[in-house]
Amino acid sequence: MEAKKITEDLSVSPQLSVADVAQARAAGFRSIMINRPDGEEADQPSHSAIETAARDAGMSVAYVPVAPGKYGSGTIETFQRELAVLPKPTVGYCKTGTRTTTLWALAETGGRPEDEIIGIAKAAGYDVTAALRSRAGDDAPTARPQGARHDVVIVGAGAGGIAAAASMLARKSGLDIAIIDPADAHYYQPGWTLVGRGVFSAAETKRDMASLIPNGVKWIKEKVATFEPEAKTVTLESGRSIGYGKLVVAPGLKLNWAGIEGLEETLGKNGVTSNYRYDLAPYTWELVKGFRSGTALFTQPPMPIKCAGAPQKAMYLSCDQWRNAGTLGNTKVEFLNAGPALFGVADYVPPLMEYVKAYGIDLSFGHNLVRIDGPAKRAWFKATPKEGEPQIVERSFDMIHVTPPQSAPDFIRSSPLANEAGWVDVDPATLRHTRYPDVYSLGDAMGASNAKTAAAARKQAPVVAENLLRDMGAISMSETAVYNGYGSCPLTVERGKVILAEFGYGGKRIPSFPKWFIDDLKPSKAAWFLKEKVLPKIYWDAMLKGREPMCKPEHKALEAAE
Repeated sequence: MEAKKITEDLSVSPQLSVADVAQARAAGFRSIMINRPDGEEADQPSHSAIETAARDAGMSVAYVPVAPGKYGSGTIETFQRELAVLPKPTVGYCKTGTRTTTLWALAETGGRPEDEIIGIAKAAGYDVTAALRSRAGDDAPTARPQGARHDVVIVGAGAGGIAAAASMLARKSGLDIAIIDPADAHYYQPGWTLVGRGVFSAAETKRDMASLIPNGVKWIKEKVATFEPEAKTVTLESGRSIGYGKLVVAPGLKLNWAGIEGLEETLGKNGVTSNYRYDLAPYTWELVKGFRSGTALFTQPPMPIKCAGAPQKAMYLSCDQWRNAGTLGNTKVEFLNAGPALFGVADYVPPLMEYVKAYGIDLSFGHNLVRIDGPAKRAWFKATPKEGEPQIVERSFDMIHVTPPQSAPDFIRSSPLANEAGWVDVDPATLRHTRYPDVYSLGDAMGASNAKTAAAARKQAPVVAENLLRDMGAISMSETAVYNGYGSCPLTVERGKVILAEFGYGGKRIPSFPKWFIDDLKPSKAAWFLKEKVLPKIYWDAMLKGREPMCKPEHKALEAAE
C-alpha cells in the first residue's frame, strides 16, 4: 500500500489489494473510501472483496464509484456525505489515486481557496488544476476538465500510431493532429528476437519518443482513460477531455505477465526469460550462450498474440547456438504450445518441421502455461487433449522462455469501441469502426483476424490515412482503400537464414518477392539479410516517416468496399 496524505483525515492510494487492507488497519486507518468501479481490469479486486476484508479488520467502508473524468455534482455530493460520516482517518483509492484526489478537491471548493486545494494535491503528487478550473458548476451533469479539440486524434505512439500520422501528413500537410501516449521511449520490437541471439544490442532497438513524433503533430503525454464516441471525445486519466473530428485507435496490446501464477516474481532470474520485453531479451542471450546441458522449455499462449512466430523464433535461434557450440546433444528442448499446430498458416509447417526434426525438438500442443516456480525450476501447464478432460501437467526446466498471455488493453476492452473479444471493432477491409464512422483502428489493438505484426501495421497505415482523409474531404478519391490482411513473420530458423512467411486473411500466402530471389517456403540467406539489415531501416527511416515502399493500398469501388 502506498498511501499519500491529503489531510489529517484523508490519504489516497492506488488500487488496494485484499492483503493491503490489513496493512491499512495496522497503519492506523479506520475506514476505506472506494472510488474505483468494479470490472475496470480483469485482475482488479471487487469492492465487495475489499469490503469483506475491511469488515473483518474492524474498518468501515464507503463505495462511491466514479469513471475517469465523470465528476458529476451528484457524485461529488455523495463522496462528501459519505466521507463525512466515515471513521477517521480514511484511506481512499481508485486505480492511481487521481479520482479520489479529484473528488476531494471538487468537494472542497466551497471551503478552501482554489490555490490551497491545488497545492495540497500537488504535495501528494496529484494535479487537480484542470479539474478545478474547468468545473461547470454544481448543477452540471458532469464536471469534466475540458481540453483542446483536434481534427485528428491518435491514441498510441507505437508503430501503428506514428505510421498513421506520418502517412496522413505525407498526403496532406498542415493537418491538425494530436497523438496521445505517455511513453518516453519507442521500441523496435521485432528486433528483440535478435537481441535474444546476440545479433543486436538492446540499445539498438530503442529511441526517444520525442525524436519520432512527426513535425507539426501535438504530443499529449498522458494516458487515456475512456472513450465517448457519441460525444467525439477522449478522456484522459487526469480527467481532461480531448475532442476530435476523427479518431485513430492504435494503443497496442497488453502483455498479461500476471496471468501466469508466479511469473512476475521470477522473470529475469532462475533461468526464466522472455524476448517479449526490452529488459529481458539480453537475459535470453545470457542464458543461451551459457547453456551447457539440461532442459530448455519454450512456451506459447492461446492466440491472438503479437508476432505469432516469435516464441518459436527464440527456440530455433537458441538451438542453432547450441548446435554451433556442440551442446545441443546434451539439451532436451520442448515447445509447449497452447494451440493445435506449429504455425497458423499450414503451408509453412513442412519447412519448419525440418528444423524441428534437425534440432530434436519435442512438440506438445494444447499445453498452456498456468504457473511457474522459478527457484524450484518447475512449470505447470493446463494440457487439453483432443479427447478427454484437461489436466495439469508438470515440467522441470533449467531454462524457460515464456510468451505471456495477451489481450487488448483494459481501457479498450471496457470501452464502447470494443467487440465481444475486447478488441477495437472494425471493418476488416476499410479499418473503419463498425458502429462509429469517425473512428479507425490499426495495429495490435485492432480486431480484424490478421496477424499482429509490425509488417501488418505498415500496410494498414496508408489504408487508414487514405480512408480517413477522404472522409474528411482532405483528399479526393473515387475508391476506398482496402486492407487484405497482410502480415509478415520472418521466421529465424538459424543465424543467417529466415523463412519469410507472408500471408493475408484466411492464411493466403502473399509473397512480396519473386521466387528466384526469396522463396518463401525455403530458408533463405537473402531473407535473413532483409530481417537483420533492411527491415530496421525501413521501420525507422520509412514507415515512421511517411515513406511507404511496397505499401500502396489496394482499392475498390465505394459500394464494394463498404
